[in-house]
Formats: sequence, C-alpha cells, structure tokens
Amino acid sequence: MQNPLTYQNKGVIIMFTNFSNYSNGGSSFPQPLCETEEKRYLQLLQHGTPQEKKEAKDLLITHNLRLVAHVAKKYNNKENEDLISIGSIGLIKGILSFNPDKGVKLATYVSRCIENEILMHLRAIKKYANDAYLNDPIGTDKEGNQITLQDKLADEGYTIDEQLYLNTQTQLLLTALLALPLRERQIISERYGLFNLDELTQREIAKKQKISRSYVSRIEKKALGRLNKEMQA
Repeated sequence: MQNPLTYQNKGVIIMFTNFSNYSNGGSSFPQPLCETEEKRYLQLLQHGTPQEKKEAKDLLITHNLRLVAHVAKKYNNKENEDLISIGSIGLIKGILSFNPDKGVKLATYVSRCIENEILMHLRAIKKYANDAYLNDPIGTDKEGNQITLQDKLADEGYTIDEQLYLNTQTQLLLTALLALPLRERQIISERYGLFNLDELTQREIAKKQKISRSYVSRIEKKALGRLNKEMQA
C-alpha cells in the first residue's frame, strides 16, 4: 500500500497498521466512540494540554477508521488500498479542522472530508491518464521492435537535450516578448509575423500605425535590444 504522507505521530502510525491488517483480512477496526466519549475527546482536542490534545486526536482518528473504509468501498476501485490510504488523509484533515460549534455531527463532517480527498485523487488520475512519457511505446518498426516517443524525436533530427533546449528558449522568448511595452510588442509581432499575424515591412507597419518608417525602425531596434538582454540574462 502506498502511503501518500508519512506521519511521525504514534497514533497515526497505528492507524496505517490497522488499515494494512484490515485490507489483508486481519483485525477489524476499533468500534466508534459513544457520543459521550466523542464529545469529551473533542473538547480535549480543543482545550486540553498538548499531551491531552495529542491523545485525543489519536483516539478520534483511530476510532473513525471504519468511515474511511466505508467511503472508499463506494467507488468500487481496484486500487482500494490506495483509496483507503488517500481517504485517511481526509480523515486526519477532518478531525483537525472539525468545529463542534457548527452543529454538524463529526461522522458527517469527516465523511465529507474523506470523500473530497478521494475525489481529488481520482480526478488527478483522470487528468494525467493521457500523458505521454518519453519511454512510452508508440508503435513498432519493420523488424517488430518497439518505437518510443524518444526514438521519434530523434528521427525528426532532434536529440532530447536539443528538444528541451528549444522548448525552453521558446518559452523564455515568449515571456520576454509579453513583457515588452504594448507598442514595441505590436511592432515586433507584426514585423516578424508572430501570433499568426502577417509579416510586414517597416514601411507597411508605419503606414498602418500612421507613424514614420524611421520611428518604426527605432522602436524595433529598441525592442530587439530588450529581448536580447532578457534572453542573455
């Protein structure tokens, strides 16, 4: 089971041990606290000494482990152990952020926190499900050997280092260009056909903007100097 976070707290380590035992058919989770006990530990969590707060937090977490398993089962996911591990983070967040004065039951509030944590995890998995990696196979060659994305880039004349350098330089140039004053950015964009604009001569830009060609030339020279300085930096 993959634990997304490591906690040094003894009670929380016990919590993960209980999860492991449960998922492997071992011991079951502790029974939930009765209403009186729960109220007492919540008060200690808010107003007790540091040691009392620590013990109250550990007990509240440990005795609400069943909620994590219950919520995780709703998603019928083959990676159930991972969902339990993720959900446990929501449980801890819920215990630590719960406010008894809001009039909501602890189990209700914590269940929402657990579910939110699991849903964020599932959305993240879905978001990156179609990401491509350099060593991912994308086909086979005539001899039946796998071709990776890295091989494809090499066939197009770029090494990986060159491709990364080109991408980085392009991003730097774009950032520097967007930082230019508006008129300089407009003239450079039209002069060199950037952002899907037609490439124009200095004379055409001067006519379009109703300024002299020499003024266009001075602005272009100044803008290129700014860009060069930024790229060198």
